[in-house]
Amino acid sequence: MSEPILRTKGLTKRFGGLVAVSDVSLDLFVGEIHVVIGPNGAGKTTLTNLLSGDLPPTSGEVLFEGRNIAGHASDQISRLGIGRSYQKTNIFLPFTVFENCRLAAQSRTPQAFQVFQRAEGYDDINRRAEQAMAAAGLAHRAQRVAATLSHGEQRQLEIAMCLATQPRLLLLDEPLAGMGPHESQRMVELIKSLTADHAIMLIEHDMDAVFALANRLTVMVNGEVLESGTPDAVRSSPAVQLAYLGGEELLHD
Repeated sequence: MSEPILRTKGLTKRFGGLVAVSDVSLDLFVGEIHVVIGPNGAGKTTLTNLLSGDLPPTSGEVLFEGRNIAGHASDQISRLGIGRSYQKTNIFLPFTVFENCRLAAQSRTPQAFQVFQRAEGYDDINRRAEQAMAAAGLAHRAQRVAATLSHGEQRQLEIAMCLATQPRLLLLDEPLAGMGPHESQRMVELIKSLTADHAIMLIEHDMDAVFALANRLTVMVNGEVLESGTPDAVRSSPAVQLAYLGGEELLHD
């Protein structure tokens, strides 16, 4: 196995007397989907915020391509090649799909600050926006205003905006939340299609999607890693069944 693109060592976040993330160590690899599950309050989103720079850690390391980025600002981390989505869709609703993606692509170029030249004139930016839309399955929606998209398409657009920044690691926080079966399946297929060129860390509560996607699975409880390994190993873990599922066996195939 190749070296992990991202590795955490003893990652911890305290809010006063509350330890939201405690001594978490995990590895993320290009070509793998690493799913993090756990009950509400387990520390999953806090962990994502630590990796993306939305929160600084209290202690521990976040090594991205061998460089310790713990405590770096979110914009710095994003420019290094880490993209993320949020639980609440974070897009520009009055703009078209293409305009959303173009803005994301523009943020990665020196021309982003040349305000007197029209954005339409930057062929490279436009090309990256078009590539991101195509990868997210939204090329046919390029001129649709984002506010008129379905919920599932808005979630696709947020991923397209991430892709337009050319990340190597994607942090996806509950991308299937609020979706019906058809939209959920479409999102599962989209995420699978991104694995060849990206490492993906996914937080998700839909257990069907979890086992359809996960190459590696980590279970968190009370801010700590309870179990981490292959889906089959985690599925059969007595500790996981007791702490996360009340002693009942994890979902059958």
